[in-house]
Amino acid sequence: MNIIILSRNAALYSTQSLYKAAKERGHYVRVLDHMYCDLKMSNGELEVFYEDEVIGNFDIIIPRIGTTATSYGSAVVRQFQLMGLFSTLDHEALLRTRDKLCSLQILAANGIGVPDTIISNNSYMTPELIDELNSMPMIIKLISGTHGIGVLKADDPVAAETIIETFQRLKQRVLLQEFISEAKGADVRVFIVDNEIVGVMQRQAKEGEFRSNLHRGGHSFVVALSEEEIKVAKKAAKLMGLSVCGVDMLRSKRGPLILEVNASPGLEGIETTTNIDIASKIIQFAERNVKKRGNA
Repeated sequence: MNIIILSRNAALYSTQSLYKAAKERGHYVRVLDHMYCDLKMSNGELEVFYEDEVIGNFDIIIPRIGTTATSYGSAVVRQFQLMGLFSTLDHEALLRTRDKLCSLQILAANGIGVPDTIISNNSYMTPELIDELNSMPMIIKLISGTHGIGVLKADDPVAAETIIETFQRLKQRVLLQEFISEAKGADVRVFIVDNEIVGVMQRQAKEGEFRSNLHRGGHSFVVALSEEEIKVAKKAAKLMGLSVCGVDMLRSKRGPLILEVNASPGLEGIETTTNIDIASKIIQFAERNVKKRGNA
């Protein structure tokens, strides 16, 4: 089969891992920077150009779309999907999951546990919002963000108001979220491919840090999931419309709480921690779907 990996950096671990896995399974693979894909729409025809070359005769796209490229990246994915290529990430699911508010609304409405969260479009309501959440410390996070960027902890109402007002002056919308102290700076990343859990790790924040992201110096190790955690992780992925994703959860006194469902989870941390070739599982998932369509 002919596979396109959409990535802004061909040298990244995740891109290289997927490229190697696809090549080892006998596929032709190209890495394209989605931000340099030109899209053409004409009567009854869609085309993608890359450096003046028409991109044709491909079966699969594997999008690796970063948060800064979500809007145009999703348009590129949509174009390829409309051209008949199988995508491991649906363009609508990408947009849905990149909006933290939308994600929380969908999860909470369907009975999935999430940290208590509140948002308002009215800046003058800040003190009331803090009182309504009734959680100190509290987490304040940007609607969009990744790797722990734009996530701050406020230890008292004065600090919370200062942080919120600073973001508001920068025209940034934020979520106010309860701080789950019993998690002790740890979360669990559940990697799902085709509704199957293929890898699980716990990420522990470094000393003095509350964010457990490995990019911020945290460390990770393999853990087992409870039956409830397995059920919640799979349901969260399904609700968000994701076949390949990372589900991040906190272990709390009231059960698993979903922090985020990541549409483009990194492979380095999970593969290194679990010693599982997850990239190959993603390639096999794509192969199965193309064969079902009769495209190969």
